[in-house]
Amino acid sequence: MRRTRNWILAAAAVGVLGGAGLVGVGMMRDSGSGTGARAATVRAAAVPTQAAQAQAQAAAPQPAATSTGPSAAEVRATRVKALDAALKKYAASAPEFSVAVLDRRTGQRYSFRGTEKYETASVVKVQVLACLLLKAQDSGRDLTATELSLAKRMIRLSDNDATTSLFSKLGRASGVGACNKRLGLTQTKVNSAWGLTRTTVNDQVKLLAELTDTSGPLDADSRKLAYTLMSTVDESQDWGVPAVAKSTEKFTVKNGWLARSTENYRWIINSVGRVTGPGTDVSIAVLSHDNGTMSGGIATVQKVAKLTRQHLKY
Repeated sequence: MRRTRNWILAAAAVGVLGGAGLVGVGMMRDSGSGTGARAATVRAAAVPTQAAQAQAQAAAPQPAATSTGPSAAEVRATRVKALDAALKKYAASAPEFSVAVLDRRTGQRYSFRGTEKYETASVVKVQVLACLLLKAQDSGRDLTATELSLAKRMIRLSDNDATTSLFSKLGRASGVGACNKRLGLTQTKVNSAWGLTRTTVNDQVKLLAELTDTSGPLDADSRKLAYTLMSTVDESQDWGVPAVAKSTEKFTVKNGWLARSTENYRWIINSVGRVTGPGTDVSIAVLSHDNGTMSGGIATVQKVAKLTRQHLKY
């Protein structure tokens, strides 16, 4: 399920050509006895030799060479424009979706419908995990054996009972909501029915960044555990974001899926995760709803994720 990566670095070529020269023509000493000889000497001195002319031309200041290729900013703008067009075209015939990408190597962010809110389904479990780790940090301790067991089931197997247990332990909606402020999630509203929490792709890539940021609220042990759990999900849940990774790359992922009763049991299909490898470190979030089937929703999410890689060239 790992996919091919194309990463193109664009650099503008700058040619610099400079320097100036001064050519002096030496005056010959008058060795003749007559005025004709002296005049010839003056004329000879006044007319540069062919070699002197060539030297003067070579030493003369030349105009600086100009760049013939687009700048990095122009290349990025072109790629973003192409991706916007591709996603708009696909959106015309697909269920509603949003996508965001954060390139950690460059700091560049991209989002399509970045502030549209969607119900999380099980991707909220990443928030629950982050808040659980922060709570343990605040107490200066590791997760208890019970907490660790529940966290493993919640992330690797997407176990709902384990999630409910941890959600309650954290203080339910109010507790997780307060924790979200520490994580910088300003567009996420936690619901007492945790799977109906509403969020945006912009907030989801922010959360993914907090799971890896060395200057963020999570310490090294917490970041390591989050990575371990999200990189070892059950094979049956190895879809979504991993579809853009190639065989030489690693990924983390947490997916969410729910047949929504209020939408005629059409499917919410979400995927958040990170792809890393030589020259690549991106976090991706794709949220969607109104999918006719679960498999169709997975196909939509994966196509959207692949379009971002195709056009942004990460």
